[in-house]
Amino acid sequence: MSNIDRSGSFTLGDRGVRRLGYGAMQLAGPGVFGPPKDRVAAVAVLREAVARGVNHIDTSDFYGPHVTNQIIREALHPYPKDLVIVTKISAKRGADGSWLPAFSREELTQAVHDNLRNLGLDVLDVVNLRAMFDVHGPAEGSLEAPLTVLADLQRQGLVRHIGLSNVTPKQIADGRKIAEVVCVQNMYNVAQRSDDKLIDDLARDRIAYVPFFPLGGFTPLQSSALNDVAIKLGATPMQVALAWLLRRSPNILLIPGTSSLGHLRENLDAAALALPDDAVAALEEVAAARSILS
Repeated sequence: MSNIDRSGSFTLGDRGVRRLGYGAMQLAGPGVFGPPKDRVAAVAVLREAVARGVNHIDTSDFYGPHVTNQIIREALHPYPKDLVIVTKISAKRGADGSWLPAFSREELTQAVHDNLRNLGLDVLDVVNLRAMFDVHGPAEGSLEAPLTVLADLQRQGLVRHIGLSNVTPKQIADGRKIAEVVCVQNMYNVAQRSDDKLIDDLARDRIAYVPFFPLGGFTPLQSSALNDVAIKLGATPMQVALAWLLRRSPNILLIPGTSSLGHLRENLDAAALALPDDAVAALEEVAAARSILS
C-alpha cells in the first residue's frame, strides 16, 4: 500500500477519491494573481501529484485568472480516468488583483464556460458555488438566485455535481432544497473549529467536507504547540495538521497546495503519519487555547 492509499477514500459526487488530494491555488503568481515564477516547476508538481496517486484536484478559473486551469491542462490532459477536478465560481479578479463578487447569471454562465475551455473539458465534475457576502469567511445571505443558475447549467449537462464554499449551515440547508450538494468547502483546522458540528452533520448524510488553510488562523501560542507535537513525531507542522484532519472525520477530503515538489511529497506522506493519543490530546489543547483567548 502506498502512503496516499493510507488516507482512505470517500465518495465525491458519484466518484470515489483518495482523501488526500491537491489544491492548485499556489500554482498562480503572488496573491494568486498572474503567472507563476516557474511554470515548468508548476507542471512538474501536478504530474508528480498524480503519479503519487492524487485523484482529486481543486482549482478555479479565477486563480490567476485562468492560470492554474491552463497549467493543469498542459500538465495532465488527456486526464486519467479516475481524476476528479473540482472548480469554483462566483468571483472574478480586478485589474489590481482584488477579489470581486460575480453572481449574475451572465457571470456564472461565463465562468462555467471559461473553466470548461481552459481545462479542456466538455463537462465539469464538480463546481462549487462560493458565497461572496464576506470574502474572509461565511456570512449570511441568500444563494437562491446564483444556485438556481448553477442548477440550470447542471441540467444542461455542463456540470455533473454541485458544491458550496464559504457558507453557513443555513445556506447549506437552503441550498439542498434547490440542488443536491455533494461537498462543502470552508476554512477549518485544528485551531479553527467553528464547523465541528457541521462536519458531523454532513458525515451522516455522506456529504464531503473539504477544509482549506490547514495552518490558517493560528495564534503564535497555537503554532508553538503544533510545532512541539511535530518535533516529537519527527514530522512537519503541516504533516501533523493534515494527519489530524484525516483522523477527525471520514468525510474530510484534503486539498493542501504547494508549488514545491519537496513540500508536495511531505504533504502526501502525511497519510502515513499515525498520531498517538498524547499527540491528539496536545492538539485538542490547541483548539481549547483559542476558546479561552476568544
